[in-house]
Amino acid sequence: MQVNFKSLVVWLILNKQADRAIKLLAEKYKVKTPHLKVGLPKGHRTKTLGCYLTKNSTITLYNRELLSNPYVILHEFYHHLRTNIEKRHKGTEKNANKFALDFIRQYNKTHYKYTKILLENPEENRKQK
Repeated sequence: MQVNFKSLVVWLILNKQADRAIKLLAEKYKVKTPHLKVGLPKGHRTKTLGCYLTKNSTITLYNRELLSNPYVILHEFYHHLRTNIEKRHKGTEKNANKFALDFIRQYNKTHYKYTKILLENPEENRKQK
């Protein structure tokens, strides 16, 4: 069974392995791996869940729980990706949202597909274990 890259990245984040997911993303897109840090920098609103700091290539998150939030991690990684391409903070919020949602949709499709297979053939799946 081949695992889709986007599904794997989302799965890793959901399973509290955001560092590993970020490293895979950086390898895939051939960019430097950004740092992950909990705690927003001074001057950022508390309504902000995360932000990307260009000067030190760091994705900062509002709190520790967001380390398992694929939408926030992927959204901020998009800004890292665009910054590496353009050498300055670039990329609209709309495109960052699309980037994150594309990964999540792929995960949902994959998850649904395999769950359906397991539910349709419970006897056969037990034999394989």
